[in-house]
Amino acid sequence: MTDLEYRKLLKKFQDQSFSRTSNDDRFKLPEIEIFYEGNTTVIKNFDKISDAVNRDQDHILKILLGGLGTAGEINSGRLTFQGKIPSKSIQDRMKEYIDTFVMCSECNRPDTHLVKQGRTILVRCDACGAFRSVKSRKRKVITQTSEKIKEGSILDLAITDIGRKGDGVAYLDKYTIYIAGAIKGSKVKVKIEKISGSVAFGRILTT
Repeated sequence: MTDLEYRKLLKKFQDQSFSRTSNDDRFKLPEIEIFYEGNTTVIKNFDKISDAVNRDQDHILKILLGGLGTAGEINSGRLTFQGKIPSKSIQDRMKEYIDTFVMCSECNRPDTHLVKQGRTILVRCDACGAFRSVKSRKRKVITQTSEKIKEGSILDLAITDIGRKGDGVAYLDKYTIYIAGAIKGSKVKVKIEKISGSVAFGRILTT
């Protein structure tokens, strides 16, 4: 979309906009009800969350799974993730979703909907008529440096991601290391049990 096309579209939407409303009523997301069931993490009230932000459940699911690096599914109003995901990670990803796909950047209200213009996704505000493009967020991969590892190595690792099966993931030079039971954001002492190419599998050592 060229700058001229953007300005014309902006003027068109502003001409059709609703009267600006008061921002006294702050948006409050319902508390995310999270519990753990075996090796899964469940958002009990996912249907209420999606209703509150007025977004399609499948769209929210897609963005959350990408941000958390795991698999999941929706069933009977509940969202189930594979693996034990820290509640703070879920809350942080949900906040990012709302900031990116829901909140108006002008009046700071959630009364918006998504509009697709060519390849560009826009957030249009029903309250003030403003709109903005959605900017994708690129996740940072934090790589730790060390000498070449081998099976039997004992390492101190920072877990910076979650794999699709719920395992913790650390990055060390060229290696991607999967550690069962590790929590994203934690630092653990790990024994490397298997290496296959640039992928390694480790076990947390208890102290």
